[in-house]
Amino acid sequence: MTKIEAARAEYKEWCQAIGIDSLDKVNEILESGGAIELINLCEARQERQYAQAADQIFWKRRHCRIVMMSGPSSSGKTSSSLRIAQQARVLGLKPKVIELDNYFVARDETPIDEKGERDYEALEAMDVALLNDQLLDLLAGKEVEIPRFDFKAGHRVFDGNVMRLEEGDILFMEGIHALNPALTPHIPRERIFGIYISALSALPGGEKDHGSTTDKRLLRRIVRDNRVRGTSPEDNILRWPSVRRGEIRNIFPFEENANIIFNSSTLYDIPLLKYFAEPLLCGISESSPAYDKAQSLLQFLAHIRALRPAEIAAIPPTSIMREFIGGQTL
Repeated sequence: MTKIEAARAEYKEWCQAIGIDSLDKVNEILESGGAIELINLCEARQERQYAQAADQIFWKRRHCRIVMMSGPSSSGKTSSSLRIAQQARVLGLKPKVIELDNYFVARDETPIDEKGERDYEALEAMDVALLNDQLLDLLAGKEVEIPRFDFKAGHRVFDGNVMRLEEGDILFMEGIHALNPALTPHIPRERIFGIYISALSALPGGEKDHGSTTDKRLLRRIVRDNRVRGTSPEDNILRWPSVRRGEIRNIFPFEENANIIFNSSTLYDIPLLKYFAEPLLCGISESSPAYDKAQSLLQFLAHIRALRPAEIAAIPPTSIMREFIGGQTL
């Protein structure tokens, strides 16, 4: 059994243990007024996952001082990394963050893909040599100047941001290539703790399986990007095949390199997403090339009872789902 399969199986067993084995059962709970209780239960489970991840990082802290996190689009990587870092602080560790985006090569050095366009997701778009040199120096106790990538100018700059790993410091790094050994070829594997984050689930219901993580992540992305990035639901649907190709090439092949798999699904996430996504999807016209996909998502959501505003208000400000609907305090 792979680590992903084991994570799915564990989640399914938990759902069965609490008596929620289908989307129909979720609907029943929501209709009977149990939404807030369900939200609290799911958030308690997530908190245990954060704490367990931090525990493992703490146990390996003497030799393993780099935490690498990866996962597909809209899995909740940002929230998860912040919450795990928070739990690590509870244990006395001091997380320090290095943004992998700051190690891009200059834009004019970025490789070209098969369409003749700059491929910013390729591993070759990263300055692997500089990253490894700086990580080795940090592990050796040396001070390094961390670069900052100027996205407007299209190249790196150094502006005095220095870092040194002191006693109790742990490096946190997150990105699409984080679990690919080719990103850190000069760092011994035992010095890196890998975390793979994805929205795994296992509830049958309606005409669609709740285990369809790609559609769940697309709904998350549609809701978030419409709110904070100005990307329309139509554009997001049309970009999704390209996003998926990048995941298949750069993320999924390395998921088993993780020490732990973090499941960012909650039992209430689809009812929550329905509240926000349904009106957005209904606004896509029949003439749009995104119409068919929008309709398939709407058909799936039609079987689900949406959360109500008073129930949504009960979602904690530190929840993964706040990353997508807003109101997060992390």
